[in-house]
Amino acid sequence: MKVAVVGATGMVGEVMLKVLAERNFPITELLLVASERSVGKKLKYKNEEYTVIGLADAVAAKPEIAIFSAGGGTSLEWAPKFAEVGTTVIDNSSAWRMDPTKKLVVPEINANELTKADKIIANPNCSTIQMVMALAPLHKKYKMKRVVVSTYQSVSGTGVKAVQQLENEIAGIDGEMAYPYPIGRNALPHCDVFEDNGYTKEEMKLAREPQKIFNDKTFSVTATAVRIPTAGGHSESVNVEFEHDFDLSDVRKLLHETSGVVVQDNTDTNTYPMPIYAHDKDDVFVGRIRRDETQPNTLNMWIVADNLRKGAATNAVQIGEYLIENNLV
Repeated sequence: MKVAVVGATGMVGEVMLKVLAERNFPITELLLVASERSVGKKLKYKNEEYTVIGLADAVAAKPEIAIFSAGGGTSLEWAPKFAEVGTTVIDNSSAWRMDPTKKLVVPEINANELTKADKIIANPNCSTIQMVMALAPLHKKYKMKRVVVSTYQSVSGTGVKAVQQLENEIAGIDGEMAYPYPIGRNALPHCDVFEDNGYTKEEMKLAREPQKIFNDKTFSVTATAVRIPTAGGHSESVNVEFEHDFDLSDVRKLLHETSGVVVQDNTDTNTYPMPIYAHDKDDVFVGRIRRDETQPNTLNMWIVADNLRKGAATNAVQIGEYLIENNLV
């Protein structure tokens, strides 16, 4: 299995390599790929040193799988070139997510839709992935009508420049700004760029992507996305109105039985999900599960996950595993 990691020198690329190694992904030849300015750099994978190559050389090598985390522009230009030579691309950017000809996949929910013909597969937004992981079993049983989500997102979701900004501010150093304002001791209701409707791109991803993943437009999602000064891990306050009523113990049982979801929900012992617990883990953590007492059939939950792992790298690697296990590559 010849595998290319495109964007290998970036923040998600580094985590991608870590996850591939941890899960013993069946690689016989590994291609580490990045932009021209990184070509020739040395990176380690499983204690072996690799030299970073450029995109054209990677296409010429015809890998079976290429996992992309190199930004939307790179994906739009290069994913079709890989697909043309027979490579299956798993893309982590937003470039292909809402393309009606491409699948948007969270393996635990809809990997069974994949076929050999799917040469470009989209990885959903990090905030979307953790939300739909928790919502999937509940939607199946109680049928969602409306979801209201507010996110509390770490600076790692923006990238290395934002992590550096936070570290500089903590250390009292004047440095380059990734955000229009300080992020330390602050909260920015501004994730990604603003669209004409007053929502940010991040908020619209949360609104649109779940409908595509569930292949269901009978429910709606409205979102407010906020950046907070945590180094890693996204948190979400989620309010879900269902068609049918539920029992809280059944909700907890359903979530507990869902692969990839961990219930942390005991107020007697102050047990609830936090980014500090989710760090470096692949699970999605759910807690503060309670009934919304202001209207019928409505539930409140708090959902936390490591945005660089299940929110990005791990989900992409799991898609690759599914493709191999089901002889789709």
